[in-house]
Amino acid sequence: MNEATPMSPRPSSASTANISRPGDTTPPGAPERPAPQAPGTPRTGAGSAGRPRQGLKARLMKPRTGGLLVLAVVVAVLPAFLQNAFHYDVAIQIGFNAIVAIGLNLLIGYCGQISLGHAGFLGVGAYFSAITVTNFGWPPLLSLVVAAVVVGLLAFVIARPILRLKGHYLAMATLGIGLIISIILNQEAQLTGGPDGMIVDPFTVFGFEFKKPWHWYSLVGGLLVIAAWLSLNIIDSPVGRALRAVHGSEVAAEVVGVDTTRYKVMIFVVSAVFASVVGSLGAHYIMFLSPQEASFFHSVELVIMVVLGGMASTFGAVVGAATLTALPQFLTFLEDYEHLIFGLILMLVMIFLPKGVVPSLAALFKRGGEK
Repeated sequence: MNEATPMSPRPSSASTANISRPGDTTPPGAPERPAPQAPGTPRTGAGSAGRPRQGLKARLMKPRTGGLLVLAVVVAVLPAFLQNAFHYDVAIQIGFNAIVAIGLNLLIGYCGQISLGHAGFLGVGAYFSAITVTNFGWPPLLSLVVAAVVVGLLAFVIARPILRLKGHYLAMATLGIGLIISIILNQEAQLTGGPDGMIVDPFTVFGFEFKKPWHWYSLVGGLLVIAAWLSLNIIDSPVGRALRAVHGSEVAAEVVGVDTTRYKVMIFVVSAVFASVVGSLGAHYIMFLSPQEASFFHSVELVIMVVLGGMASTFGAVVGAATLTALPQFLTFLEDYEHLIFGLILMLVMIFLPKGVVPSLAALFKRGGEK
């Protein structure tokens, strides 16, 4: 009888895992390295699941969380220092501009896409709400929501082609969009009132009319805190990481799998919706509307707010809006020298705080704390 030929043992799964592949520099027995993920891809796996959750105190000590709490406290306490209707009006205007600046900061500061026509989206939202409420009797809240949807769709349609452009070409394209909207609002006098403007009905919600300054302050202040909270959540999400990757280098972002067009269009739409909401509310607050709200100069003012406060800083956008809105109001006593002094102050701020007010001061305090 022939002897049975002994069978060679099959390699175990553990041993096969330790066999080096060509080009693999991982030593045998070492755990495999996870594959790199694109900035816009959520992290998964046992590492993130097993990470201990941060305590409440640790979360509150984060600069962004602490900054949001400070903003909420300032909004809550500020009315104690507002002595008259003029002070309330300035504070409300600051809130309006800050909300638009926060949305625009997501586009310019974090995504790196310039827009010189965002006042156009503000104007579309304002006129849509004003016309539907005043001429057709729509409820103001419904009109505000529908206006935001319409502006979002308009921004989506516009963003797809123009965001393929870069640098000066993108700036000129957005400028052209803003000018087209402004011209239409001026020319369609039967609908918009043209250069003479139009009277707008007051803002009411379920029969409650917002007519006192503190009514408007409470509404706008609450929306400002919500806008800042939304911005911070976007920044800390995979979307925020993708936006920063796009800002750093679109080519590199695409190489690691980031859909750059998708994220640019998404944040363009978000920033336009922020502007639309402010436009709708602003029309009812002033109860008068003119095409000046959608002018090129207003778009430039919004960009200056973002740059002045500090790009890629949510709270910088708030500070920039507060500075650019309040400072001219308190320089009126200078009469003929008002604009000269205002321009000089802005120039000095940009010279000595080139990264913007908030990032420059934060870096200064950090250096001081390290000494």
